This record gives sequence, C-alpha cells and structure tokens, in this order.
Amino acid sequence: MSIEITELSTDLIPQAAEMWHAGWHEAHAAIVPNDLTELRTLDSFATRLKKYAATTCIAIHDGQILGLCVVLKDEINQMYVSAQARGTGLAADLIKDGEQRIQAGGHTIAWLACAVGNDRAARFYEKRGWVNTRTETLRFEAGDGTYPLNIWRFEKPLT
Repeated sequence: MSIEITELSTDLIPQAAEMWHAGWHEAHAAIVPNDLTELRTLDSFATRLKKYAATTCIAIHDGQILGLCVVLKDEINQMYVSAQARGTGLAADLIKDGEQRIQAGGHTIAWLACAVGNDRAARFYEKRGWVNTRTETLRFEAGDGTYPLNIWRFEKPLT
C-alpha cells in the first residue's frame, strides 16, 4: 500500500474531520467524562481542523485519509490513524513526520498530551522513545470554551 503524507488541503477537511471524530470517540469515549464526549461533535473536529490546517499533515491512499498529525510549535497536538490503517506502520511514519517538523522549527524537545487511561497510545509512544514525564491537568478546546482534562505528558528529545 502506497501512503502519501502531505499537507492538509481545505477541500479534505470534511473527510479528515470524519476520520478524526471516529478515532477520537473510539479511543476516548470510555475514558473521559461524558460531558466532554458530548462536546466532541463532528462539527467541532472540522472547526479545529480549519483552525490548524496549516500545521496539519494527513496520510492519504487512493483519495482516502488514513491518518493525521497536527503540530503546534513543539507539540504533537493531535495524531490519529484510522482503524483500517492500524498495523501498517503508518502511525510510526506520522509521528516521525511530526517530530521532524518540530525539530525543523528549532525545538530540541517535543511533547504531547495523552489522556490518562489511553494505554494503547501510551505504549505506542513509549516504543518510539517518548517518556511519560508526569500527569497534569490541561485545558482543551471544547465547545465555546475549554475543558480541563488529566493527561499524561510525554516528552522526547530530538537529535
């Protein structure tokens, strides 16, 4: 399977939002409060992708989006891979792309937030050299405001 990692174009935002929405709900609905899950509508994902399109890369094959990675300065802000692309090595390629973009921005340490309890994601990050440095509460975009959520903060030196 030939998968291309490329910048997100505005015409692909609806498809990327659908993939992200499905992935977020699969990974988070059982481990975050219900009121946050209710705020994570398809429209909320599309709105955030419009805001972050310039820093979002997608993985695409035959016109279908299989994953995405949003980088904000020194942070991998979002990373999702569709269910059908799991086990293909795509997640490793996407996180490597994100790390390279962070390093190209002049940062020597990258970080990301992983919801407490998202053990599958935590294992993935650890296998790729990321270290869980602490648990903290961050405020995430949600609805018309922000929502506090406990996260595991992962960091990785970039060399």
